[in-house]
Amino acid sequence: MSMVYSEDDRMLADTAEEFLAAQSPVSAQRALRDSEDPLNFDPEIWQQMMELGWGAITFPEALGGLEFGYKGLGAVFEAMGKHLSASPMLSSVVLCGSLLEQLADETQQDWLSAIMTGEKRLALAVDEQARHKPEVIETQVTDQEDGFLLHGQKTMVIDGVSPDGWIVAAKYQGNVSLFIVPFSTQVKVSRVKLIDSRNYANLTFDNITLPSSALLGKAGDASNALDKALDLGRLCLSSELLGATKAIFAMTVEYLQVREQFAVKIGTFQALQHRAAKCFIELELAQSTVISALSKADNKAEDFAASVSLAKWKLSKVADLISGEAIQMHGGIGVTDELDVGLYLKRIRVAQMKLGDIDFHQARYVQLTA
Repeated sequence: MSMVYSEDDRMLADTAEEFLAAQSPVSAQRALRDSEDPLNFDPEIWQQMMELGWGAITFPEALGGLEFGYKGLGAVFEAMGKHLSASPMLSSVVLCGSLLEQLADETQQDWLSAIMTGEKRLALAVDEQARHKPEVIETQVTDQEDGFLLHGQKTMVIDGVSPDGWIVAAKYQGNVSLFIVPFSTQVKVSRVKLIDSRNYANLTFDNITLPSSALLGKAGDASNALDKALDLGRLCLSSELLGATKAIFAMTVEYLQVREQFAVKIGTFQALQHRAAKCFIELELAQSTVISALSKADNKAEDFAASVSLAKWKLSKVADLISGEAIQMHGGIGVTDELDVGLYLKRIRVAQMKLGDIDFHQARYVQLTA
């Protein structure tokens, strides 16, 4: 199993890096934050990403995809993390796209085709508490004539504001099932503002009527598909965390080389060199866990889920260490809005929490490897 990106993966990473540096740099995310745009991403940039084929990277050629693999997609997410590029890649392409690939029937495949081209967007609605607990689902679906009735609430839905629809996890006949819910004014959408200035929403479904075609896959048989989709999402989020952490570390090392105190560069202080060296070592170890999990995703390894939790746990720990050291080494200016350090810190803190925090994945890894 390769623990490094292949030449093809690096070519894709270079393409993503070049595109994002030109079209979606950190300054663009700052502008989106200041504009308070409800989408919190640029639809034109999003469409350009889809034209580059990013929405089709992992899907089989039989479904219209490129079948390039998750190591390639991981390289793209790493570039997105480096530039703090906001887009619905995680929510629509990875989470919802994976579920459609696994469960969609012939008529529902139209959603997947539209997602791959960027024509439509879906958001996955699972969590019902502030912390990630996908096993706790109280939203209910009951039968009615020619369809279903959906009732319940969802919290912290990633890109949940103004998509073309949601894939909702709900209890149906005592088991978890998934339903495609097209966007409707009957669904109450409340925008949630987090410190990373991205698109999140709380949803309320008050006896929403759904057609029988809304059921995704077989009734009560969605748990395995949902677990896999969440793991793929966690892995891509870990890749984004890797890119953001690399970027904030590089900024810090550069600052050590130019900042002077007592007429000398602070990077010459041995104590700071030791701290920077520790960050570098931990970052290399974290990258290894991510690439290993990406390889296992492509090879469909049996221990894939455990590898994902290890990667998300390790990246979250290392991102916490390096972002904290970045603030310390920059000093007071590190917490001002003048520098981009604060923007990275805010995105890192939210990404650490989403789809399972450090405690969640530590406990899950122990359970999966026991």
